[in-house]
Amino acid sequence: MASVLMNKISTNSPKGTRDFLPVQTKRRQWIFDQLKSVFESHAYVPIETPAMENLSTLMGKYGEEGDRLIFKILNSGDYLRKADEQSLQAKDSNKLISSISEKALRYDLTVPFARYVVAHQNDLSFPFKRYQIQPVWRADRPQKGRYREFYQCDVDVIGSTGLWSEVELVGMIHKGFSKLGLEGVVVKVNHRKILAGMVEVIGKADMLIPITVAIDKIDKIGMEGVQKELLEKGLTENEIKMLKPMLEGNNDLSSMRDFLSSSEIGMEGLNELEFLLNNCAKLNFDLQVDCSLARGLNYYTGAILEVVHPDFPSSICGGGRYDDLTGIFGLPNVSGVGISFGADRIYDLLEAKNLFPSSLKESVDLLFLNMGDEEASLALQLSSELMDAGFSCMLYPDNKNFKKQMKYANELGVKKVLIIGTEELTNSEVSIKDMESGEQIRVSQKDLIKTLKS
Repeated sequence: MASVLMNKISTNSPKGTRDFLPVQTKRRQWIFDQLKSVFESHAYVPIETPAMENLSTLMGKYGEEGDRLIFKILNSGDYLRKADEQSLQAKDSNKLISSISEKALRYDLTVPFARYVVAHQNDLSFPFKRYQIQPVWRADRPQKGRYREFYQCDVDVIGSTGLWSEVELVGMIHKGFSKLGLEGVVVKVNHRKILAGMVEVIGKADMLIPITVAIDKIDKIGMEGVQKELLEKGLTENEIKMLKPMLEGNNDLSSMRDFLSSSEIGMEGLNELEFLLNNCAKLNFDLQVDCSLARGLNYYTGAILEVVHPDFPSSICGGGRYDDLTGIFGLPNVSGVGISFGADRIYDLLEAKNLFPSSLKESVDLLFLNMGDEEASLALQLSSELMDAGFSCMLYPDNKNFKKQMKYANELGVKKVLIIGTEELTNSEVSIKDMESGEQIRVSQKDLIKTLKS
């Protein structure tokens, strides 16, 4: 008989993505629930947007590096039929992509939100406060704390230029991490207008974007690497030397004022930063000024925020103000500000520090053993009553041997096993076995709920 060789299909998820077991899923949902409670207590409302957007919606909004990390989706059917022949022959992927891909997976939640605001402007009341908890995708190099598919938990206010929104968001950061039980977080702050003032002072106002993109890599490639990249971008050693005190995270507002005194936009940013610092201090919201904080996304125009923890290598939350992101979709002069909690990084940090509530391990309160058809039928009737009383409850679906069913109960972390055998059926009773203590009692069916609650 001829043998057929079959390639073994990998059961691994794609690099940079993960499967989640039930307990992991419960823990992730717990994170979402804690953050949602903070968002909703501050009068933010939920929205959702599609996983995919038109490629034209996303391209050009995140800078050159961000554009490279967008997952493009090939057009349906024979996508090469309509491909640009010249680009195809030249193997120019950058020019080819527009003819073979019309859509992409969203890179973040902020740009889709700006599109959403413009599309639904007549249905919204401004200022509009929204939260959004959904996955995003980036074609990044996978590593600890950096995934290709991950969840963002975003809150934004759009339609207001008032700096009190920034103050509120800083408070929400502190409250959110307090609800999650994470102590020791550091909330860093800077201002894009200060960065604009810095490059203006050294005579490189037209290079704000490439300079901030380089500065944003300090944590990844260090000061030496940033200096090398700035030299490659055309800055002189003297210009870099002028920037160095700011790049090293100088937080002395007095020296910053001296440095930026000749720049109108820089002074404007410094005044807005001082407003934020002063009012957060009055409310006991801690902030740490870091002049090297740049955040590489091009759309930020005002205050920028980043949250770090000493026990984690990457930021776990960040955001800032964007003054005209809706303008690219036809609705100019609508300012917004928001932050994004990185749920996957927060999960990894909570797990490493063993901070998840122990109750999240317990998935089922009660399990009825299956002792036969008549017994199982009664168990399902009682299960319905127990569920209505607030218990999570299930019937083992097969009439297997006792040992196997008890093993299953142990694996699930069931609190109590309920047994209806021949004697219990005859006497309208149920046996209750406590899986922690091993104690077993028998009660009447009518007293079952009262006994379990007590």
